[in-house]
Amino acid sequence: MADHNLQIVLADRPTGWVDESHFRLQSGPVPEPGEGEVLVRNHWLSLDPYMRGRMSDAKSYAEPVALGGVMVGGTAGEVVASRDPQFRPGDKVVGMLGWQLYGAVPARALQKVDTTHVPLSAYLGPVGMPGVTAWYGLNAICEPKAGETVVVTAASGAVGSVVGQLAKAKGCRAVGVAGGAEKCRYVVEELGFDACVDYKAGNLKDDLKAALPGGLDCLFENVGGEIFDALLARTNAFARIALCGLIADYNTTDPYCVKNIRAVLVSRLKMQGFIVSEHMEQWPAALRELAGLVASGKLHWRESVAQGLEQAPAAFIGMLKGKNFGKQLVKLI
Repeated sequence: MADHNLQIVLADRPTGWVDESHFRLQSGPVPEPGEGEVLVRNHWLSLDPYMRGRMSDAKSYAEPVALGGVMVGGTAGEVVASRDPQFRPGDKVVGMLGWQLYGAVPARALQKVDTTHVPLSAYLGPVGMPGVTAWYGLNAICEPKAGETVVVTAASGAVGSVVGQLAKAKGCRAVGVAGGAEKCRYVVEELGFDACVDYKAGNLKDDLKAALPGGLDCLFENVGGEIFDALLARTNAFARIALCGLIADYNTTDPYCVKNIRAVLVSRLKMQGFIVSEHMEQWPAALRELAGLVASGKLHWRESVAQGLEQAPAAFIGMLKGKNFGKQLVKLI
């Protein structure tokens, strides 16, 4: 075990776009686990859009990261010392240990995972928070029926890619929206969506109209902004919208104003925002299904991997700009 810990802390709160000056890399001692605690060496760090909100002190559903505090984030790693009988050195675990190499946390804050058939990194993607987010939003809010059309924005990402595949398994027509021809090819050819609209092609409204000749019945929204606005115009009567994220507005000081809000009334839409951590009772069923699909090769996913904790800020900024392909991770070992 190393004799020091590396951490990335929040150095300043951004206004508008994040840059690397908002983070600081620091070194300190490896923490000692107290009674009932477990010391974990993190192998993987998850980078997710929600972290941008935690950098702000604006009112939100969760407390912001304190200035000088370790950046929040999901991790997957290995137990190196334990003062709780539930865990032993060598156990593989996932938790919220943040942007650091080592973390000591109460045993109840960790989940032991089996890497026999599912890779450790997948517990931060399709068999982790992103996968459960997709599963919950689709099943509990969109409630798609066979034959309906399900649209998902950021379709090549960690959440969107799972949404479309689960929708297809339910007998739905799955249409994605993604940025760039390469991502759209992946969404259709590898993930099995029926169509994908490239929002960067410059013909968003016409391309959505062509891809959705019968309109849409379910929308899993990750992006917001102009794309969301254009999709509201394609909704069928009594369509359902799971509002998962609004990444288009996360780094702007001038948020987009929706122009097609009339569609909510005209189409009698049901729209619900959700935070997946508020529905922990659903996680066991979701994780069982997702793990089975990954282990059997029926659920496909892709990872973008940055090497080393020092690269986390640049990788995070790149993810917010859509440069990642699939789930964005940082390999720490």
